[in-house]
Amino acid sequence: MSRESPHASLSQVHASVSVPRTGSYLRRILAFAGPAYLVAVGYMDPGNWATDLAAGSGFRYSLLWVLAMSNAMAILLQGFASRLGIARGQDLAQACRTEYPPLVNLALYVLCELAITATDLAEVLGSAIALQLLFGLPLVWGVVLTGLDAFALLFLSHLGIRKLEGLILSLITVIGSSFLVELWLARPHWGAVAHGFIPTMPDARALFVSIGMLGATVMPHNLYLHSSLVQTRSVGKTDRDKRQAIRLNTLDSAVALNIAFLVNSAILIMAAAVFHRAGHREVAEIQDAHKLLSPLLGSAVAPMAFAIGLLASGQSSTITGTLAGQVVMEGFLRLRISPWIRRLITRMLAIVPAIAVIMVSGDRSAGNLLVLSQVLLSLQLPFAIIPLIHFVSDRDTMGSLVAPRPLRIVAWICAAIVLALNLALVADVLRGWLWPSGTLSLTALLLLVPASGLLGALLVYVTIKPWLERWIRVRRGKMEKSVHAMPTDAALEAPSTPLSTVAVALDFSGRERQILAETLRFLGAQRPHLALMHVTESAGARFLGADVGDSETDDDAAQLESHAARLRELGFDVSTHLSAGRPVPALVRLIETVEPDLVVLGAHGHRLLSDIIFGSTADALRHRIKASVLVVGRSR
Repeated sequence: MSRESPHASLSQVHASVSVPRTGSYLRRILAFAGPAYLVAVGYMDPGNWATDLAAGSGFRYSLLWVLAMSNAMAILLQGFASRLGIARGQDLAQACRTEYPPLVNLALYVLCELAITATDLAEVLGSAIALQLLFGLPLVWGVVLTGLDAFALLFLSHLGIRKLEGLILSLITVIGSSFLVELWLARPHWGAVAHGFIPTMPDARALFVSIGMLGATVMPHNLYLHSSLVQTRSVGKTDRDKRQAIRLNTLDSAVALNIAFLVNSAILIMAAAVFHRAGHREVAEIQDAHKLLSPLLGSAVAPMAFAIGLLASGQSSTITGTLAGQVVMEGFLRLRISPWIRRLITRMLAIVPAIAVIMVSGDRSAGNLLVLSQVLLSLQLPFAIIPLIHFVSDRDTMGSLVAPRPLRIVAWICAAIVLALNLALVADVLRGWLWPSGTLSLTALLLLVPASGLLGALLVYVTIKPWLERWIRVRRGKMEKSVHAMPTDAALEAPSTPLSTVAVALDFSGRERQILAETLRFLGAQRPHLALMHVTESAGARFLGADVGDSETDDDAAQLESHAARLRELGFDVSTHLSAGRPVPALVRLIETVEPDLVVLGAHGHRLLSDIIFGSTADALRHRIKASVLVVGRSR
């Protein structure tokens, strides 16, 4: 079964590309090709350039294996993201909103926004550096100018998703061609290149650069974006159609991401063959790389190709950053705003710190900012990877399209590797900040240790919660099978007075149809008055009440009336009741007004610690009303 969200992901282009059901296999492949290329540009953005240059110049070819490992992880995880979007009809953010409580979702949203901001910071700096290299524009003015180019690219998105995909593919071609020129001029030692795929870790600095490479390659926001973009294809409703869509999207991901891998490898190999070989072991700055290319290679073509490729990289990545931000905001918050406003918010979050650091530390700080942005991405990775693996492993929601067990095992190994590398980095950073110059820093102790503890607790929660819920479901199933049947001579009589009014509380978690279906099954031939109830929990509604008129309140009212209309078609007398605030007190007020004989509501889905933190709506409600309560459990 799938829990379909009432909100379509990227609704303006949702299911906008038709997919042929018949015809040649190549024709069907081309119909699905596109989403992975929009995702792949994020794997070759300017942040990747900085980490690849640092790896190649500092450690020659010895970190090529990190790129290969990261790319293999990316193909697997992006395949999981496309599987989630196709099978459940939800993107990763929507699935998190369905499965996790509000406080956890808010924390995951904030972390994801930080990752998008870090990505946009890399795009801003990369484009600004490219403009400086090509036209001599001061870096600060280049940063400001990048705040305008995004809007021009957003205009192109109105031409349709296929034209946008074509533009991205053209920019990828420019980037790839630029580095073919660089490799041809650099003439690397291919035997040493092959040796670089043997895993080694030269020193602690190599670990820092490796984690940056990992964060630059397996980008967390791309998992959210890909699970949405695959839904731009209009695939069939049957498992067979969805299985074909998953297979072809996985193929699309493998091709696109291997192209990104070749581009990243070319950057690292070029840096090793040119800079490391010439004794320049600290080239992490893109400007230094550009300046050294001409004298070291003896060609004016090399720096020009380098700058053009960098500009194409920054411009292509800015589109996907906007789309990812839209997916995350709509999925976690159900908040839809105009793309240009979304772009402005993201760009300002990147431009302001970039300008501040450049003004204080000068142009030389841009390279360090790029590498740091990729490390921040890597630190956010577990909070996207672990929920994704849980979701595609859940047979209850994925049905026959659940990820195969061998792939799930490999995915958990990948998650463990990412987590181990991140823990090593966090321990190293904490050690350096807590004991600078051999003395304990009280400020760092008060700020970093609590923050690290909270993030660790959040990670443990998102990891353990789904396992605990599945274990409880299995235990409950075993207990239900062991219960003895009631004695046959037990005389039970049907109530003499039929139900006159039944209140049904809907929480719009995607289970409304199940709750209503169970209600009708319970009623049988009876036709009581049905009172459909919902409590809006948005921030505005909590303070201003149901008359706040925000988008979520209007949407909730429309959904409530939609369900009521379908029930009226079945012959029921139906009324709708919308309130706002905390669920239990608001529902109590509605129930006291309607005075039903029976109240039906869905199980909230919390388990163990969640009940302690968030409470149980059913338990709290039944002690405060006179009517009987029927709780509809989660489907298994």
